[in-house]
Amino acid sequence: MDYREYRRFDAVGLAELVTKGEVSPSELVETAIARAEQVNGRLNAIVRPMYDIARERAAQELSGPFAGVPFLIKDLGQHYQGLPTGSGSRSLSRHPAEQHAVVVERWLDAGLVIFGKTATPEFGTKAVTESDATGPTRNPWNTDHTPGGSSGGTGAAVAAGIVPVAGASDGGGSIRIPAACCGLVGLKPGRGLVPAGPDRAEGIHGAATDGVISRTVRDTATMMDVLTWRPDLGGPYLAARPDASYAELARQEPGRLRIGFLTDSPLGKPVHAEAVKAVDATTALLTKLGHDVTPVDMPVDGRALAADFLALWAVQAAATMAEIRRNVGAGPKEFELDTRLLAASARAMRATEYIDLHNRWNIYARDLAAFHQTYDLLLTPTLAGPPVKIGELDPPALVRQVGTVLLGAGLVGQFAKSKAWKETVIANLAPVPYTQLANITGRPAISLPLHRTVTGLPLGVQFVGGLGSEPMLLRLATQLEAEHPWADDEPPLD
Repeated sequence: MDYREYRRFDAVGLAELVTKGEVSPSELVETAIARAEQVNGRLNAIVRPMYDIARERAAQELSGPFAGVPFLIKDLGQHYQGLPTGSGSRSLSRHPAEQHAVVVERWLDAGLVIFGKTATPEFGTKAVTESDATGPTRNPWNTDHTPGGSSGGTGAAVAAGIVPVAGASDGGGSIRIPAACCGLVGLKPGRGLVPAGPDRAEGIHGAATDGVISRTVRDTATMMDVLTWRPDLGGPYLAARPDASYAELARQEPGRLRIGFLTDSPLGKPVHAEAVKAVDATTALLTKLGHDVTPVDMPVDGRALAADFLALWAVQAAATMAEIRRNVGAGPKEFELDTRLLAASARAMRATEYIDLHNRWNIYARDLAAFHQTYDLLLTPTLAGPPVKIGELDPPALVRQVGTVLLGAGLVGQFAKSKAWKETVIANLAPVPYTQLANITGRPAISLPLHRTVTGLPLGVQFVGGLGSEPMLLRLATQLEAEHPWADDEPPLD
């Protein structure tokens, strides 16, 4: 199969071709590998090729809803037995995983042919994919710009046509941000639906979840069926699933929905005119489709939520570093400066402060639930502006110098209690202030590619739903996709 024909199909479509005998898994994987070899040098989307493993698997008898379809997994948490999960860090680049992650097992059971792992920033801690260990990953729509993070390698690979869908994960927007930057569909499932095992019960107290980024809504819906078809018997939750499949539910009409929208940043920071235009165009389309659309205020205290999210993120960085140093003996210099600063700031936090901030998640969840008593969905920009340029969010040289001095003197903890530190840290969320709400509250949210800037860059919009609203989000996404098709849009790589 040549690339132009391959690019015409989503993953469901490719699987149908395999089932009919019109193409073989080996032909598909060779096409995907050829496309990867053609464009990855410009994008740095795939950081660990698995071509020999994929060729051997494609020659076997495969079954499942995606039998024979090429696939990529994220090089963070999505462990493949016998290969390192690098997590964008020098500290883990040489230590093979002892077993598959449960989500990887489910993708293999679905018949997918995994042929590589995609780039991520160190431990997924940034909204851009720029790692000291693997280098920056670039946006296929304009390689001067980021594909977002932390699933930026996945976003770049799907947008570039290497695969129609690929593995991703989301702890603060890491599915939705790359989807918005790359013109793709990105659903963050609700808490507890997708298993996180076997080496952990849940990610970041349930704020993080695995999922996919895709070109089409039906691929995302069918992947939800693959990932959630039964509970992880060792997991902490028995999350409710709908009676019908997500793929079937996604094909149903959404009905008339009540949608509240906002464009102001929850942090009180400026919002780019293109982000406002993205929401304005979406509200016009929703109104045309018969939905009730109303301007609203942010249903939670956005600055408080951001501060609590970032404090939790710092504690997670500290715990991750400690675990790696304990298990594999990595030295401090094997971690990036930003990660070491985050971890050092967290060590100054008292245990009671940490429990208090985690308890405040309940406040945010109940405030959002009250909002959903009136509105079915909350609509926001996914990003506060177009995808930033590569290196734009790098700390200035002076900040790095000061950070190095503070680390050496053991003073980061004291500085972390200052107002200047807190304002600096919160400012790092200014480009992506909308996505953390769904993580902290455990609600599902989806980014859809409904806008393109005047320079041609994608800029998605986000819908946040209440508990169990994945079917509603998928039905609305299908309706919007039919009205505003995006799957055939291609970046100008060729």
